[in-house]
Amino acid sequence: MTASIQPTLRKIIHLDMDAFYASVEQRDFPELRGKPLVVGGDPNGRGVVAAASYEVRKFGVRSAMSCYEARKRCPEVLFVRPRFDVYRAVSADIRKIMHRLTPLVEPLSLDEAYLDVTGLSAHKGSATLMANWLRAQILEQTGLNASAGVSFNKMLAKIASDINKPNGIAVITPADAEAFISSLPIERFHGIGKATAKRMHALGISTGADLRRTEATLLVNEFGKRGQFYYDIAHGKDLRQVKAERQHKSVGSETTFRDNLSADAPLLAQIYEQNADAFSQLQKKQLIAYTITLKVKYADFTQITRSHTLSTSFTSAESAHYWLDKLFTDIARTLPIRLVGVTYSSLAPASQSLPQLNLFDF
Repeated sequence: MTASIQPTLRKIIHLDMDAFYASVEQRDFPELRGKPLVVGGDPNGRGVVAAASYEVRKFGVRSAMSCYEARKRCPEVLFVRPRFDVYRAVSADIRKIMHRLTPLVEPLSLDEAYLDVTGLSAHKGSATLMANWLRAQILEQTGLNASAGVSFNKMLAKIASDINKPNGIAVITPADAEAFISSLPIERFHGIGKATAKRMHALGISTGADLRRTEATLLVNEFGKRGQFYYDIAHGKDLRQVKAERQHKSVGSETTFRDNLSADAPLLAQIYEQNADAFSQLQKKQLIAYTITLKVKYADFTQITRSHTLSTSFTSAESAHYWLDKLFTDIARTLPIRLVGVTYSSLAPASQSLPQLNLFDF
């Protein structure tokens, strides 16, 4: 007999834009509406899918898939190049709407964020009403749909936001949490990727109910410190706080894949894409950078970063490719990868730029 869930008294909203990049393209270009659309890559099948519209998802096309495979599954697919400047501007508008409700906003990417609305009196103090207000305001001001999940911790709110997509909302109350968690396939739990799920299945753990019945000591012995986290989330315990965004002394871009990747070619293609976006941000802010960092998050949610600092600044996105290749080669490849990111740091005003870059500066 497992103990019943004792939730902390918090109200968390997870807001997730629906097919964000693709939806922005369909909003701005009416001829793309209702069409199977991929953002990223090109019609010749090179590159990877950055985003897929709902019209093309029914063919099994997903983000991080090769564009070659996307065209194979849906010959009528249309490809458009990403416009990160536009997506970032729309994301900033959405963030402003969130901040009208609460300062406790934790962005996860351009298209999703957590909000802690505990104790707010707006909308009768109802987190559900607040989430619906956010969705209505976003639709009115940007023309885009968002889905929301509401619960008493981050994990459950994030799972909930995916239940009624697109353009939906789901609420997991403390009273519902135990039955809901028990019914979930373990693949649905935040932090349990394909490799971990496979190991759990080998232990006879297939659902939340199975995970709840498993002793913490067994999970820790099998999965290390992550085992305690798996035990806690199975019992509805997730004490992670919503961390309000703050100013950083760096500029970066990262993306999370819908399906974990192992092959070098699509991973490097996506790294270059994030690098181009990060360098574009540097230019807009009129900054130069001397340090580049590659971030990789594995299927089990562990992550690693590798950095290199030059004696002179990077002069173009392409000038960083050599070091990104090298940093990528230096990263262990024991598990599939779920996220890649590129960050520039050691920043200075562009007016301090030196005239020449030694690409092979060791």
